[in-house]
Amino acid sequence: MAMDESIRQRFAEAAREARPDLAALCLLIGAQADPGLGGATPDELDAFVDGAQIELDRLAGLLPYRPDATPAGWAGALAELLGARCGFGGVPGDYQRLESSLLHEVLHRRRGLPILLSVIWIEVARRAGAPVYGVALPGHFVVGFGDPAGVFVLADPFHGGRLLGDDDVSLLVAGATGAPLAPGMLSPADPLDIVLRILNNIRAWASARPEHLRVQLWAVELSLLLPRHPARLRFERAQLLVQKGDFATGADEMDAYADIISGIDPGAAASMRSQAQAARALLN
Repeated sequence: MAMDESIRQRFAEAAREARPDLAALCLLIGAQADPGLGGATPDELDAFVDGAQIELDRLAGLLPYRPDATPAGWAGALAELLGARCGFGGVPGDYQRLESSLLHEVLHRRRGLPILLSVIWIEVARRAGAPVYGVALPGHFVVGFGDPAGVFVLADPFHGGRLLGDDDVSLLVAGATGAPLAPGMLSPADPLDIVLRILNNIRAWASARPEHLRVQLWAVELSLLLPRHPARLRFERAQLLVQKGDFATGADEMDAYADIISGIDPGAAASMRSQAQAARALLN
């Protein structure tokens, strides 16, 4: 079995577990991105994933034992360890690097996007017994401690773990959407939704860089392995296959997606079938 297939099989299996392992899924994304793992054996892939998991365990072991900590107490302990002592955080330039979306790279560099830094906070805090969860604010992922339906605090790992008040959260949301904060925006993020958002970030990074078509394609293909994903990703994959030069497979995918949406949007289905026909014409 080719290593890409092995990684994708493991990713698909991990995504369908009753309690998906967020860190493992993020690390398998990193394995897919790492050209050095192209010829790796399954044992070497295990070592890659286990090594990062061990580092998360080590970081959790550095937290003080706080069985009676308040939400603010937990947030402060994580900010002291990960933000102040270990230097995890981010700067605007991190948005321009693929490494900022790869968990193993963020663990090593201690820089990354808000969502990857939040994954580290979640995984370290969870191992230490903290009541922690992710919060997928529009445009800026953060971490919550406590009871999302009761007493909780929000922390921003991108800025070293600073606590966010109501006004801070409202400003973040308004800056990203132009709309006010809605209560549902503060709900705990599902692990698979976090993984899909990470893959969306990778797709957006690669789509702005045509030389990274391969990256955009594998990010779409991993997204399609998740139990829940936007159906339109199938059409995006088809377009990428055509751009890659795989005209026949891309055209077949376009026709298959056109069949799916024909009852909902006949006009769009007809357009996709025309694109499929144009792709097949390139074979001649």
